[in-house]
Amino acid sequence: MLNDVAVGTIQLPDFQRQWKWDDDRIRALLATVTLDYPLGVAMTLETGGEAQFKARPLHGTEVGPDVIPEQLLLDGQQRLTSLFQALKSDRPVETTGARSRPLRRWYYIDIAKAVDDTADRDEAILSVPEDRVVRGAFRRGAAIDLTTREKECASGLFPLNLIFEPERTGKWQRVYVSGADDHWDLWSAFQARVIDTVKGFKVPLIRLPKETRKEAVCSVFERVNTGGVVLNVFELLTATYAGDTQYAERNGGEDFSLIKDWQTIKGKLCSEYQVFGTLDRDGGQETGLTSLDFLQAIALVRTYQRKQEFLAENSGAANAPAVSCKRRDLLHLPLADYTRIAPRTAEALSWVGRFLATQHVFRERDLPYGSQVVPLAAIGVLLGDMVEDRGVRKRLARWYWCGVFGELYGGVTDTRFVRDVEQVVGWIKGGGPEPDTIAEATFQEQRLHRLTSRNSAAYKGVHALLLKEGAIDWFFHEEPINEQFLIGQYVDIRQVFPKAWFEQNGADSSRMSSIINKTPLSYRAWQAMGASAPSEYLTSFERHTGSPGDWFNDIVGTHLIDAKMLRADDFEGFYRDRTARLLELVEREMGKAVVREGVHDAHTG
Repeated sequence: MLNDVAVGTIQLPDFQRQWKWDDDRIRALLATVTLDYPLGVAMTLETGGEAQFKARPLHGTEVGPDVIPEQLLLDGQQRLTSLFQALKSDRPVETTGARSRPLRRWYYIDIAKAVDDTADRDEAILSVPEDRVVRGAFRRGAAIDLTTREKECASGLFPLNLIFEPERTGKWQRVYVSGADDHWDLWSAFQARVIDTVKGFKVPLIRLPKETRKEAVCSVFERVNTGGVVLNVFELLTATYAGDTQYAERNGGEDFSLIKDWQTIKGKLCSEYQVFGTLDRDGGQETGLTSLDFLQAIALVRTYQRKQEFLAENSGAANAPAVSCKRRDLLHLPLADYTRIAPRTAEALSWVGRFLATQHVFRERDLPYGSQVVPLAAIGVLLGDMVEDRGVRKRLARWYWCGVFGELYGGVTDTRFVRDVEQVVGWIKGGGPEPDTIAEATFQEQRLHRLTSRNSAAYKGVHALLLKEGAIDWFFHEEPINEQFLIGQYVDIRQVFPKAWFEQNGADSSRMSSIINKTPLSYRAWQAMGASAPSEYLTSFERHTGSPGDWFNDIVGTHLIDAKMLRADDFEGFYRDRTARLLELVEREMGKAVVREGVHDAHTG
């Protein structure tokens, strides 16, 4: 297998992530192989079938770009790359040590310890610096110099990268056995116990035939890969598109890079709209808008268009292809369709950013459902210029808030994506019935009392609607809170009656954390409020602003709060009044009545 790796007969599919094993793991692996202990199964895929991926050589090999592999390594990259570099390469292994510090190492084995049945094999494997000089701790004490063959032999340390080189091993052996009378016996035992063991080591191998389907490759990789790296559809498509020979022929031999295309698209979106998060350039887990979101939106557009084309040609047919964005739809997304739809989807996502801003959702942390962006983007593509129509935007806003306050995007969303795309487009373009998301959405007064944290989409929804209503900050008090002010002044959802008030008055604290007792305010306003009762901090704000009481009451009113209740420190009156106002706000945005009940009953129930 290492020979096949060396000449490029075995290569990696490009969706495999980079090799990265630290020094300790490599030493442990070498101990395992020299002891003939089980290494674990490797898995390859025969090339030339339906699942065509761009290939790349294993790290550390010198395989040319024109070499076409016969097998692609699906499972075993970390182990085989480590073994190749340590046992077959004439260059030091590029690995890492403590705190991921880069290291370049040669690996040796102590002959005496290797043939000693009482010795620990892990201690017999030595990691040696690139200059082949092993210094004592903190560079004190005697150093082990391995810079020449003679010095290696005198130290009894065999370089493991010679183990598959009989001629070089023979020359090394002749120097070693001439060094002392007992070296003949040590070498004979070492030859049998280590060299022959490694050269005869068997690696269990599963070879998937070239007929294996692409989705099966993805599934098998996720379930069987022992390196703990989960393969996602984006990485698989990246390798598939990079291996598209027709695209390369049309573009002067240059492969299509899905990664670069996505980074360009997301980078532009993130620079314009904070609601999409930030661009991750380090290969870590994506945050905010993800590559999967983007691909799902494209798949929804593609399959919707495919269905409409079929129905136009086959009027009344019952076997039309389904609209879908499941894994198989992404895996079978042709590059030609991607390059056709992706620019339009990117434009639609820019519109989504603007649409969310009109709903006063500006930041990723304030976005009720990131998943709802997927059908919204697809709808934006399919409606085209219609999304700029005021009446259409009003309908889309109603659908959006029904999804948020109905809390309909919290579970498995693939089927809802499909229904929303078909039904919303049909509702707006063809006068169809209201989408299920509107019809099914319900919001209960009792739920409002229980909204206590950002983990709830409806909690974030109330925050956004208060901003949309025109809430003015109590400290700066000049203009309604906008995007710049929200970010620049650290606006967050702050308590109206503070915790200290509940403690001092022996009040029921179970309602303290409800969204009903919270409102968007700047950090400066929150600091000024401190632990004071509302009557005290409102007076303080009036002095700070130099505003008369009635004028400041109007500012408080922009938060759907009756200032008179706060001035009287009447929590019960405030809570009852604000509950009613927030329910009316939710009703207006959803375009339908909420389920009401008595405040006291809802709380105690």
